[in-house]
Amino acid sequence: MFSAQSADVDERTVKGETPSDYVTRLAREKALACSQYAHSGHIVVAADTAVVDGKDILGKPKNMPEANSMLQQLRNHIHQVYTGIAVMRMRDGNMVTDLCITDVPMRDYSDEEVNVYVMTGDPLDKAGGYAIQHPRFKPVESLNGCYASVMGLPLCHLSRALRQLNVMTPADVSGNCQSALDYQCPIFSAVLLGENVG
Repeated sequence: MFSAQSADVDERTVKGETPSDYVTRLAREKALACSQYAHSGHIVVAADTAVVDGKDILGKPKNMPEANSMLQQLRNHIHQVYTGIAVMRMRDGNMVTDLCITDVPMRDYSDEEVNVYVMTGDPLDKAGGYAIQHPRFKPVESLNGCYASVMGLPLCHLSRALRQLNVMTPADVSGNCQSALDYQCPIFSAVLLGENVG
């Protein structure tokens, strides 16, 4: 059983902060912010995702024109999605973090496709202005990394972080994730073995 809690943290970048440092810091801050609602037997899980295109960290677009601009920027080339995870064991305050970086090759979608997608309002609460799983827009050409990370929570990385706190997951996380997303993940076994991939 779990409960969800939003975390009110300042998501502005710090000068000189790398994308890896940025998402990991925000995940830690979110975990700490949510820990005030947790009890001693709880585990707090927090995550933060950023779309990174070159030196630009793209957050959620503020409006439709900004969503349109982001999608134009990302079109027909590869960018990265960074997801930082923080897991905190409440009984002793121990916290571990993990990071997933996924290359995302966007397809050469048309201006008209962008306009139609933006008008749905879907991009406005998505980092980078898109959802990889959107059934009609389908912005991604192909993927050779963690699909769940691009959606916002890389489950194998989460399992790996939980194991560091001696918290074992009873379910087949990687199998269930691939089944639910209908995606054959090429990196899950390496991630679960602790290798630095994705």
